[in-house]
Amino acid sequence: MAGVITASAPSWIEPFTGLSPRCFGKLVAAVRRETAAEAHRGRPWGLPLEDRILLVTAYWRTNMTLRQLAPLFGISKSAADRVIDHLGPRLALQPRRRFRKNTVLIVDGTLVPTRDHTVAEQSKNYRYSTAHQVVIDADSRLVVVVGRPLPGNRHDSRGWEESGTKDAVGHTMTIADGGYQGTGLVIPHRRRKGEELPAWKEEHNRSHKQVRARVEHTFARMKGWKILRDCRLKGDGVHQAMLGIARLHNLALAG
Repeated sequence: MAGVITASAPSWIEPFTGLSPRCFGKLVAAVRRETAAEAHRGRPWGLPLEDRILLVTAYWRTNMTLRQLAPLFGISKSAADRVIDHLGPRLALQPRRRFRKNTVLIVDGTLVPTRDHTVAEQSKNYRYSTAHQVVIDADSRLVVVVGRPLPGNRHDSRGWEESGTKDAVGHTMTIADGGYQGTGLVIPHRRRKGEELPAWKEEHNRSHKQVRARVEHTFARMKGWKILRDCRLKGDGVHQAMLGIARLHNLALAG
């Protein structure tokens, strides 16, 4: 069965991946290098690597069901499922191991509605969700760390440590909102009951809020990949999607 969507036609790439054809080409080249040493067993893939990457990113971008998406690539639903299982982890963002001197990071948590109730819990939005800690570079606004997903009812101050984000960041200066009280991160000045903050603390808080807003902008861009609005993937699928979308976000931002 012939497919409709193919990476050989550049007009399909940006609507279905969120990347320009140039950035998509960079992604394909990087994945080809990273998987070159893998042993190939069994039957060869029916789709070339470019189309398989396009299928995975289109699934994340559109959140179409595999029954809807597979015929567009001329393959079966089960074949599309195997492509996503195989390539999803290979598109994942690799956390940065070292940070240059004077780097400032920003961390915040975001909720992803997740249908797998074994990894999700009801959260403040009254939906079953997973909570994800995301760290960005304050200057470049690139995502540098994504923590392991936790149940959606987990507070950010606990998620910071339990998701592995704290260990990944180390001692690098990191700013956060008031929900991270007691973590040692740089948070806004708190006003005691019945007292007013002095002017210099109010000014610090305004500056802090303006910088911290960058991570909120990152969440807004990442959720342009619609799977983060209603994730049907099970088990580690939501984590792999989050890591993959973080990598796509960085590619799109870097140009």
